[in-house]
Amino acid sequence: MGEKRISLRHEGGLRFVATTGSGHAVAVDNAIGNTAPRPTELLLAAIAGCTAMDVVEILGKKRQTLAGYAVEVSGTQRETAPNVFTEIVVTHVVEGDVETEAVRRSIELSATKYCTVSAQVATGVARVSHRYRILRPTGAQRGPAEESGEVVVTGPLKELDRPPVA
Repeated sequence: MGEKRISLRHEGGLRFVATTGSGHAVAVDNAIGNTAPRPTELLLAAIAGCTAMDVVEILGKKRQTLAGYAVEVSGTQRETAPNVFTEIVVTHVVEGDVETEAVRRSIELSATKYCTVSAQVATGVARVSHRYRILRPTGAQRGPAEESGEVVVTGPLKELDRPPVA
């Protein structure tokens, strides 16, 4: 994967525009200016995007057909500075006549192996819960019309869990 780069340009007040190495622009602002998302909101969006790409790809390999799919992410921040996230809940909402175990395994693989953003956050103080909700059509063959559950919790890692620094 290698090195990633962005450049950030000040546009006035506390509004900035970041340009990614891949050439895309993303604005950020604070609650006062309110012209763009807050950086912490973008962190949650990055977790959602990263894990969603993994899960959709893995479910496709498992031959699971989706009628719809969404990821909802909520985070609780510490009240004092730095206002780091201490709890993040990632809920995958899967629509279709899908196998529960395929959904669970896809989320587990994303959370524990593939999603770089979630893994990065879990190495800090945040507890990251990965959950699912399946909404099946009437007459579905693979389970109840609606079901939900927790798949895995990652982070926070203790100092002993961290690999030694070379």
